[in-house]
Formats: sequence, structure tokens, C-alpha cells
Amino acid sequence: MRIAPPVVLDALQQETLKQWAGSRSLPARQVERAKVVLLAAAGNTDLEIAAALRITNKTAARWRKRFLNVGLDGLTKDASRPGRKAVIPARRKAEVVRKTTQSKPSNATHWSTRTMAAEMGMSEATIRRIWHAHGLKPHLLKSFKISRDKQFAEKLDDIVGLYLNPPEHAIVMCVDEKSQIQALDRTQPGLPLKKGRCGTMTHDYKRNGTATLFAALNVADGTVISMCDDRHRHQEWLQFLRVIDQVTPAEKALHLIADNYATHKHPKVQRWLKRHPRFHVHFTPTSSSWLNMVERFFRDLTQNRLRRGIFRDVEELIMAIGDYIDRHNDNPKPFIWTAKASDILEKVKRARKSLDIGQSV
Repeated sequence: MRIAPPVVLDALQQETLKQWAGSRSLPARQVERAKVVLLAAAGNTDLEIAAALRITNKTAARWRKRFLNVGLDGLTKDASRPGRKAVIPARRKAEVVRKTTQSKPSNATHWSTRTMAAEMGMSEATIRRIWHAHGLKPHLLKSFKISRDKQFAEKLDDIVGLYLNPPEHAIVMCVDEKSQIQALDRTQPGLPLKKGRCGTMTHDYKRNGTATLFAALNVADGTVISMCDDRHRHQEWLQFLRVIDQVTPAEKALHLIADNYATHKHPKVQRWLKRHPRFHVHFTPTSSSWLNMVERFFRDLTQNRLRRGIFRDVEELIMAIGDYIDRHNDNPKPFIWTAKASDILEKVKRARKSLDIGQSV
């Protein structure tokens, strides 16, 4: 007859196990294991412990042995189990990955778990696990645009240089227009936000006209000079340049960062700039509006004031935009540019290389 090895506790172990055995917040299995060890330390056999705690004698023997081998830590953690062996061969998983990344279904633009499962003769759950393990998300798509401007590097270095090391005694401003802002009214009133329910808004709307916002963001302090009009031709752009000229200190040079919109390069605009030598215009590379920080302000305006706004006419829309900009200028916060031109250029080079490789495949 086998005799279970005796359990001897020191004072700290005894106190800890008593606390565990009487706890109401610890997991039940940890409480049970502490009681097993305490009864074993009191000289009880595994059969007696099993009868007292209404468990099997194998369970009592297991935790007696685990405590003797590992100590208190052995009672708080379960032993690792090998689990069931994979039933999907590696080559089959590789085939799923290959099809997902290199082919398309005959009647769709991308694979779903259902179509891939039918194609491979597997379950949807299996396809989902394979995709998750390899970081594949066929349902998602990101847009991109790589500039093909031959002077991309020079223009990038010029603009980033203005952000990171602006010239002395000069003002650097990001300028652009946000055109076709719609004054939208809803066909029915929505319900307000309340506990347990988000606010509501009808999906359809009434168009009550459009407006164009001209804005100049001061890179140094974050203030915005603005003007609203109903059109965005070179005449309106010249008018906005005159506004900038009037409201900025006459002794300071002005460096304006603008995109390549034809209005900004109109011959009449060029002649006006020549007559006002304190204006220096720096054009972003083509397809690189992300370099102009005023776009970040436009995004905030859209998200915070326009997207959910209700405007019964264009005048109400213009008043809302003006009020938003006034409140912004009361406590302006500049956007801080941190990316170096060299780092951006390396990313663009890698993107162009990847695009060229993708086109050649």
C-alpha cells in the first residue's frame, strides 16, 4: 500500500493557505486547492481529504504532489496542456493565404470567409483563424496617392523647412479654400442624445446652397484668417490675398504654403504677387495636399461643426463657420510638425518601389 508523502508547512505558508481557504473573492479552484494542502499538512490521507471535500482522491493526490514540487505558486496556476494537434496541414493553410493575396473570386472583388470556405472546402471559422493568424483582412481597403512631381524632393524640403525652421521676421501661413460646403437641412427633426440612446439624424437632407471658405492658418500660433464667398475663382482668391495683406503686420514678410490649384497660379494673381514683394508663395508637390497643415484645420471644422450641423440657408452656414473660427482664435493651438523631410522622402521612395513591383507582377 502506497503512503502519500507528508506535507510540512512553515508559518508563512500556513497563514497564506488559511487566508486562501477562507477567501470569498479568490477563484473557487484556488480555495479548494488550499484546503487540500491544509488537510494534507494536518496528516489526512488522500482518501480522507477526498471524502471531506467531496472530490476524487486523484485530485487530492495531484494537488498534494503539486505543492510539494512547486510550492504555493503551483496552486495558483494550471499546468500547461499540449492541446489537440492541428488537423489542417500547413500546405493547406499556405494555399488559403496564397489565394487570398494573389487571386480573386470570379464574381467579386475580394474574398469573404464564406466564399473562401466554399473554394477551399473548409469551415468559415477555419478561414477566419487562418486570416487572423496571418493578419489578412480582405474586406478592408486603404486609399493612397503617390506624387509623381519631378521636383517632389525640392518642394518637400522647402515646405518642411518652413515648418521646422521658419525664417526670422516673417510669418508662415498655410492657405487654401474649402469649396462647395453645403448648407444642409434635414427632412425631419432628430432625437437628442439620452441615456442608453445616441442622437439621431435623418439620412436624407435638403440642399440650401453652398459656400466656399478661404482660410490662412498661421503656423506659429495657430490663428486663422478667413473669408467666405459663394465662388472660388481667381477673383475671390485675389480678394482673400488682399485681406491677408490688410490684417498682417506690413513690415513682415509672408510665406504662403498653397497647393497647385489653377486659381492660385492665374496670371492676374501672379501680377498681383509681383506688385507685393513681401508675399512668397511655396507650392506643395502635386497630389500632396497632406503637406498643407490648413487641411488639418478643415478636418476639425468638418468634424466638429459641419458634419452634424443643420443649416436652413447659406447665411446660417457662414455664420456658423465664422463663429467656429472666432472661438478657435480665442484659444488657438498650433499644429506641431515633427516629421523630417528625409524621413518622408524615404517612405515615398519605398512606396514608389512597392508600386513599381506590384505593377510588374
